Amino acid sequence: MISTLRSLLVAFTCAATIACGDTVINVPTAPAPVPTPTPIVVKHTIQFRITGNATSVRVRYSTPTDGLAQVVTSLPYFATQTVGTDAMFLSLEATPISYGFQVLYPFLSVQVVVDNTVFREATSQDFFLTPLAVSGQWRQ
Repeated sequence: MISTLRSLLVAFTCAATIACGDTVINVPTAPAPVPTPTPIVVKHTIQFRITGNATSVRVRYSTPTDGLAQVVTSLPYFATQTVGTDAMFLSLEATPISYGFQVLYPFLSVQVVVDNTVFREATSQDFFLTPLAVSGQWRQ
């Protein structure tokens, strides 16, 4: 009986060794290539906002994309641009052309907003038709 158990043990050991097969070990011959990082371009949203109770205004603003733009419009006025630079000079100027006859308390506000954060802002509360301007160098 012991010899039968011994022969079964030898048979199982042989069967297990045959079933395992060959073990393949890959040894690298050179280091793996390091991938070059791609630059991440972050887009920034610039908004030029002008509000108030003037009947019409002359708007001038400058961006790196469009340069200087000028528009005569009614209020409120909003212009939005998306740019991919991390630093830029921005300027916004609004000149009221006229106020209505029933306006007792004139008001004009200009804002430059970058990524939903106010970058520059100015307000005026007089009847003078002088320009209201803001400008500055924005950096991320």
